[in-house]
Amino acid sequence: MSAPTTPETRPTLIRPARTIWLNGRLYGDGETPAVPVTDHGLVVGDGAFEALKITAAGPFAVQRHLERLSRSAKSLELPPPDHAVVRGAIDAVCAGQDWQFGKVRITYTGGPGPLGSQAAYGPPNLVVIAEPMDPAPAIGTVVTAPWRRNENGALTGVKSTSYAENVRGLAYARSRGAAETIFLNTTGDVCEGTGTNVFCVFGSRVVTPPLAAGCLAGITRELVVEWCDVVEDDFTLAEAAEADEVFLTSSLRDVQAISRWDGIDHAAPGPKTTEIAAHFLARSAELVDP
Repeated sequence: MSAPTTPETRPTLIRPARTIWLNGRLYGDGETPAVPVTDHGLVVGDGAFEALKITAAGPFAVQRHLERLSRSAKSLELPPPDHAVVRGAIDAVCAGQDWQFGKVRITYTGGPGPLGSQAAYGPPNLVVIAEPMDPAPAIGTVVTAPWRRNENGALTGVKSTSYAENVRGLAYARSRGAAETIFLNTTGDVCEGTGTNVFCVFGSRVVTPPLAAGCLAGITRELVVEWCDVVEDDFTLAEAAEADEVFLTSSLRDVQAISRWDGIDHAAPGPKTTEIAAHFLARSAELVDP
């Protein structure tokens, strides 16, 4: 096992060029926009976010991401975000860019608030950032987290900025040479990854955990379920170990084959994963905002 990463041993990352929109103003790379230090997204993680891919065709599945942002805001009792404003911000940060692949992040917080868990004073802060990035590898490996997801928690199904648990989970994977960590829920069923949904192939049957298992309603998951023959059903870690194929989905991975889970090898990419990945690629190329 590798030594834990400390601030002194963390690798120096090269920051990509970014375009930032904050509360109606566009900032170029090198400019330093700021939100108040009392912003509730910073103080207590009281906010919601979305991350979506940009291709040469433009940002993908914007409407579905906006609808999920609204659901998250409602769960957090934040004012509903103005979709037209967010769309305008996305257009602004993407304008003039010729990236082959990139990422848009939308962050919507409660705004200024108390230094505690009482409700934010507001008004909310809205930040939209675009940056280029490399596509995810077609094949990855995963490990199982030692911690459980609570399928009945207050933030279950909410894409909240309270993401420290996922930061810990991803660090756990990286320290073990894997690309992603998979969480079980409190009943012992497979739930989700730190930023992914999980699919297992058993013969001709493709299965993904239902939302009741506690997983986030991923946009790519939603589209794969709509476009492909997929069953939503619970399965255990032991059952997953017997799967013929495993793949993950997310907005920035699309469909990613998994070659190893906790040291157990799986066909990667197997025939069913290859079929679903190709179908998703073709449909998403036809429908930029499905």
